[in-house]
Amino acid sequence: MDQRNTFDTPTTARLHRAEYGAALALATGLFLAHWSDIRWLPAIGLFAYIDLIGYLPGAIAYRRSPDHRISRVYYVLYNSMHSLLTAGAVVALWAWLIRPEWALLAVPIHLFIDRAVFGNQLKPFGVPFEPRRLPAFERLLRELAARPGPAVEARQRVRAR
Repeated sequence: MDQRNTFDTPTTARLHRAEYGAALALATGLFLAHWSDIRWLPAIGLFAYIDLIGYLPGAIAYRRSPDHRISRVYYVLYNSMHSLLTAGAVVALWAWLIRPEWALLAVPIHLFIDRAVFGNQLKPFGVPFEPRRLPAFERLLRELAARPGPAVEARQRVRAR
């Protein structure tokens, strides 16, 4: 919500998803426009490596753990592989060492799908690896909903004069 309160309400989460949706539309449009120029084996590999390294190991560990507690290593793997910074480095290295090509759009498309369609963000250590609403967040949402917003507070000040 701001730099001192790093959480999202449902509305701000939807706005973030919409922004990533616009980026997804752009990347997908470019991908489709250059369909015949895409090398498909690299495109599939570039799309898949993110979850093969960053999601699947943690998801398996989470499901195997009786209490769903898993090592922070899985969070670091997830966050590293799902970071736009890491993705940018992978794309830049590929373009430099192999060649620039349209298949590289598979990387941002994967990340934008995760964020726009599924609402996935980087995973903080303090929340379960697989998303579920925490009771503390439910209480926070109820508290925020009960507070009057700035517009209501302004009208109340005007009426009090």
